[in-house]
Amino acid sequence: MAATPVTAADLRPLDLFDDLDDAALAEWAVVAEWLTAEPGEVVIPGDAPARGLWCLLAGTLQTFVRDGERLEPLGHQDAPTWIGAVPTLTETPITARMVALTAVRLALIPAAEFRRLALAHPPVHRRIMRQVRPVVARFAAIEQNHERLAALGTMAAGLAHELNNPASAARRAAADLAEALEVIGATIREFVAAGIEREDAARIADLREQALRQCAKRNALSALDATDAEDEMLDRLDALEVPDAWRLAEPLAAAGLDAEWLEQLEGLAGPATPAALRSVAASLSAQRLVNDLRESTERMSSLIGAVKAYAYMDRGGVVEADIHEGLETTLKVLAHKVKHTEIEIQRDYERTLPAITIYGSELNQVWTNLIDNAIEALGQSGTLTIRTRRDGECIRVDIADTGPGIAPEVQPHLFEPFFTTKDVGRGTGLGLDTARRIVVERHGGSLTFETSEHGTTFHVWLRFHPSAPARLENHP
Repeated sequence: MAATPVTAADLRPLDLFDDLDDAALAEWAVVAEWLTAEPGEVVIPGDAPARGLWCLLAGTLQTFVRDGERLEPLGHQDAPTWIGAVPTLTETPITARMVALTAVRLALIPAAEFRRLALAHPPVHRRIMRQVRPVVARFAAIEQNHERLAALGTMAAGLAHELNNPASAARRAAADLAEALEVIGATIREFVAAGIEREDAARIADLREQALRQCAKRNALSALDATDAEDEMLDRLDALEVPDAWRLAEPLAAAGLDAEWLEQLEGLAGPATPAALRSVAASLSAQRLVNDLRESTERMSSLIGAVKAYAYMDRGGVVEADIHEGLETTLKVLAHKVKHTEIEIQRDYERTLPAITIYGSELNQVWTNLIDNAIEALGQSGTLTIRTRRDGECIRVDIADTGPGIAPEVQPHLFEPFFTTKDVGRGTGLGLDTARRIVVERHGGSLTFETSEHGTTFHVWLRFHPSAPARLENHP
């Protein structure tokens, strides 16, 4: 700490004092005190009461914001500049942490003196107030980007898990299908070696087609019935001395093939009966595997389509859309969150509602936040209800859960910027403040909630005609 007093000349480089003459500025200098810090030294710890106005007169500070247990770099503060005016005036903590990046020299004007002088010198107070909006907007933008990245990461992890299941099934089916085709190809050689005539080979092919048609029409058996059918088929194959009969019993039994069919096949194939049975079993397996591949690829295509619809890709920022489209694609994107729970999803849609003009991808962020919050509130069981209705000049969307409700002490803070009740890494990351801004500022709508020990309902009103004045005065 320097022994020489702070002078008006020392503070003059700060634009905060541009409208003060030297006499007025001297009043600030006389209460200021010098501080210095070496590279790496913490100057402002963050999440601590504001000590006053920090006047950075030489050097550079690195700014960090806390993300859970981590500190993330936010940018630099280069001299000459001033820090902490708004938190000091409002008597709130400085949330950012600032560390000396180089050797720094600062003048600190203590909090009580700063508040007294700021009110005594209106030009300084006005300049501070003019800085509030851009500073808050900058922090809000940074936080929103962070929230959206967190939301994207959460949903990407869920979608990756959802896509992995059908992708793995398709990969296994493709490998098994290749093996089945090899078996079918090898059968031709065995038929030739056994001396089977063309006419008999054609009749064997007819029996195979009969088995395929019968299997395609047959409903799946219960686990107990399937076991009994396989055991019976295994006994018949053992009687025919078919090698590795246990490998063939399941597909042949699933097709409902009986003793008469086996006798016909044996009569035609003779010593090549095992090869003929392997060929039929492989064909039945191939038919099932093709169906598995089709279902897996359709599932992957459906998920990719949901992501495209969720983001309104290739459709620009403003779109005319059915509100139910966004709700349904959001439910599909978040399906992994309820897959292993007993949560019931109920839809109560008024399907006659007309399309409205919206910022589709932004509004889907609102649905994501509200639905994800409802799922979190429900835990492992309960009911999530999504309801749409016409309400005057608006569409009203209600997202309700049967969870325990929102605690009274939390309710007043729900729409405050950066407020959350979730642990780090939980949820979509998108705060209700951002959700309300999307609804109110971007769409001219309204977002409210009702809550009790029986559950919580969020109400979203969206105007049919965004250019017309909204009549929302009767809404809570």
